[in-house]
Formats: sequence, C-alpha cells, structure tokens
Amino acid sequence: MKRSTFLRMTALAGSAFSVMPAKTVFGNPSSRLRLGVIGTGLRGQELLRLSLQHTGAEVPAICDIQEVMIEDALRIYDKAGKSKPVVYSGSPLAYKEMLQREDIDAVIIATPWEWHYPMAMDAMDAGKHVGCEVMMGSTVEEHWNIVKKAESSGLQYMMLENVCYRRDAMAVLNMVRQGIFGELIHLQGGYQHDLREVKFNDGKQPYGGGVEFGEKGFSEANWRTQHSIDRNGDLYPTHGIGPLSKMLDIHAGNRFVSLVSMASKARGLHDYIVKKGGTDHPNAGVRFKLGDVVTTMIETEKGETILLQHDTSLPRPYSLGFRVQGTKGLWMDINKSIHIEDISQPHRWEEAKEWIEKFDHPLWQRHGNDASGAGHGGMDFFVVNAFIESVRRGEPTPVSVYDSAAWSVITPLSEWSVANNSNSILFPDFTEGKWKTGKQFFALSDDY
Repeated sequence: MKRSTFLRMTALAGSAFSVMPAKTVFGNPSSRLRLGVIGTGLRGQELLRLSLQHTGAEVPAICDIQEVMIEDALRIYDKAGKSKPVVYSGSPLAYKEMLQREDIDAVIIATPWEWHYPMAMDAMDAGKHVGCEVMMGSTVEEHWNIVKKAESSGLQYMMLENVCYRRDAMAVLNMVRQGIFGELIHLQGGYQHDLREVKFNDGKQPYGGGVEFGEKGFSEANWRTQHSIDRNGDLYPTHGIGPLSKMLDIHAGNRFVSLVSMASKARGLHDYIVKKGGTDHPNAGVRFKLGDVVTTMIETEKGETILLQHDTSLPRPYSLGFRVQGTKGLWMDINKSIHIEDISQPHRWEEAKEWIEKFDHPLWQRHGNDASGAGHGGMDFFVVNAFIESVRRGEPTPVSVYDSAAWSVITPLSEWSVANNSNSILFPDFTEGKWKTGKQFFALSDDY
C-alpha cells in the first residue's frame, strides 16, 4: 500500500492518530521544498549535495562560519549545475539572519552538537521545519522544549538518523514485521567505531596525522573531543537505538520505560596521544571523563530489553553490534549470521546473506540505484529523501519529534545513571500517553 493511501484510509477510519504535532503548515506535493542548510562541514556537504540532487527541493541559502567549508559547499553547487546560494557567515549567529528569509520552508542543521538545540528552536520560532543531525539537545529539559515547540507550532522536527535506512537493518525490519523472529525479546546495537583519528586531527591529512583538538583541530576534532573531556555517558546512541526502535514499534503501542548505564575506565584517548605525540606533548596531560566503553540497558513497556554500547576510544573494527532476537530465532550483524528455529540446522549459524536478499525492503528495491554513490552506503539518500518528501507533502515524517527526543535523551539519562552508581532512571514519556494509540509511519511503502 502506498504511504499516502494508508494515511487517507486511516483518516477515514477515524484512527489516523500519528505521534506527531496536531497540524502541519506545509503540504504541496507539486511544489519544491525550499531548504536552508546550516553547517556546511563534511557532514553538511553530503546532505547539501543530496538535497540539490532532489527534484523536489532547492537550496537558496547556506550558512557556516568557516570560509574553507563554504568554498567546498559552493563547489558542490557548481558541480550540480545550480545557481549560487546566498551565503551567511561571519558570526556564530549568522544563521538567525538566514532564518528570516521568506523563501525558506525548512532547514537542515549539521553543526556541532551543542548548536543543534538553539538552532532548532530558533528555526521553529521562525516558522521553519527542521531536519537535524544527531543529537537533539544536551539536557532532558532541552528535549522537552523542542517537543513542545513542535507541538505548539505544528512544524515537523525530524532527526536525520541515517542508520534507520541501512539496507540489512531494513531487511531485518521487514522480517520482524512478517514474524520471522516470532515475538521479539532482546535487541542490541550501539556505536562501536574507532574515532581516535577523528577526535585528534590537525588538518594536515584528511584524517589522522596528529593529536590536536579544539582550536588546533580540524573538522570534528575542533569540537567533538571536548565532549569526551567533559561528559561520561552514551554520547551517540541513535545509530543503534533508531533502527531497533522501529522494530519494536516505539510510540506505536510501545515505549521505553527505564534505563541504566555504566562506564568503564578511560584509557584509550590518553594512550593514543602518548603513542602519537609522546609523553611530553601538552595533550598528554588532558584527563578524559568519557569511559572507553559505556553500556546502557533499556526496558520497554512490552517487556523487551535493549543493550546499547558506546565504544569509540579503543582500537577496533567498525560495528554497530546489532542483534535482534525473538522466540523463533535471531540475527546478528557482527558475524552476518542468522538462526531460525526449524529452518536452520539446530545449534548452528547460517549466513544471513540469502535472508537479507530475500527480505530486501521495498524502499531499497525501488530506490537502490538512486541511492548509489550516496554517503554511508546509500543510507544518506533515504534519510534526506524521507525528510524532503514528507514535509513537501504535509505528511508525518517517518522519524517523529517524539522518536527524535526518545533516542537522543538517552545521552543525558545515561550520564545521570553513570554519575549515580548506575542507578536506574525512568524514561520521560514525550508523547504524554499518546504512544498507546500511535500509528507507525516508518517505511510502510516503497515510496519513502
């Protein structure tokens, strides 16, 4: 069923409640969505490139404070054969001037984490829909403020969590919805990615080449490393929890209930500095608060458990550590294997490749060629397309403001738990009870 058909049918049935703001202020599928991009660094440039390629969007204005990043962004316009945008720069608050433009319907925010909250609030105050990179905010209060602002304004806020569209994860979502795993019991995911060469980067090489950060650092090293000094918790939970949340129908009859976190000691970043720069390097004396491995457990209303791990400071291959386990079997991405009772040989893994291909999600079947060449194995194409199309048509974004808040708030909740002897903390219900009758709108068709 097409997404638009599904929405019309449920509306006629009187049950089209979606966990989203009560109204929308845009909805013309024949017009182009006019975007402003705030932040044209390495991440913002990919989102800009995909937005310029989309036939239903245009980007008349961009904003950044670094001249080198603006120049790179302008080259993307040249390569795409598009007219140059109006550029806003010169001040960290230059984006506010851009928000006053009447020819912008929505903004994409791809700036350092600490700027996401004020920029999103200012954008909605200016009447703009928001597609924001992770994270939403730094405190529980900031997450509540964005939810309330979206509700009162009727504007859409969508976290641009691209891993929700990872091809194997979407195939597994398809399998979950068809009951292949039976009733879900336990799920795992996380962000397990050696980022030492991202957190310390002097700009002399694309990545790596030094142990500098802050004012001397390049790209993410300029701001991200400071969070590892100041904070101890799961600083980046959404890559893991996003796809798992959709498999568990969070906010569509289910919700997160409680959370507990603990953190290991911190050694990895210090050892990296000493290895690369020596014991006499000034940064060798920096004390990092972030534990090398942060483990978080979440319980849901329906009794499933979720394990998340944040592991970015130690040598390791990349893995998000997905595990989806139910009463009939399980899938794990770490060994790319699956076991389904009465189909797989008893007590033996089998390669998941044929299962993933068989249950390839219709979105990938239809748009796989379109996504070719997009960042992160094509995932970026889908998340940008979903934001543009849903806002342009006046339909619910597949990742709602409530989803965005619930995924992102794991960070401050985990910080509290770690700081309080790994005590359990209750999850805020950003829907205020509406999750009980909420409808699922993520990847229901081959459209977006």
